[in-house]
Amino acid sequence: VNLIGSFNCIRLVAERMQNAPTVGEERGVCINTASVAAFDGQIGQAGYSASKGGIVGMTLPVARDLASMKIRVMTIAPGLFLTPLLMGLSEEAQKSLGAQVPHPARLGDPSEYASLAVQIVENPMLNGETIRLDGAIRMAPR
Repeated sequence: VNLIGSFNCIRLVAERMQNAPTVGEERGVCINTASVAAFDGQIGQAGYSASKGGIVGMTLPVARDLASMKIRVMTIAPGLFLTPLLMGLSEEAQKSLGAQVPHPARLGDPSEYASLAVQIVENPMLNGETIRLDGAIRMAPR
């Protein structure tokens, strides 16, 4: 789902976008979600890390493929965020995970992801790149 699903979403959305009217300099932007695991996969995460690495790896070539249609492609690689998965952990566990983030030493808030997505949409020069949104965390092997 991570890699093939992302590719299929881009493929299907680009098919619709290519016929949309140009707004400003473009027809649209695809924003993918990867993970810091694409760069810092931990023990036992080979499949997950590879799937997220695939999303990172396809970002630039797909951006180049879609450039002639005036469609941009970007990827966000979030670190530790307060998602429904992590909300299922105890408050103590959440604080422990957040303390691993250099600065700010906490879990990311979904609104921070949304804010970056808005910036990507608003800035037409952002294209073909992956942005780490992780408070400078680098995951240890375990």
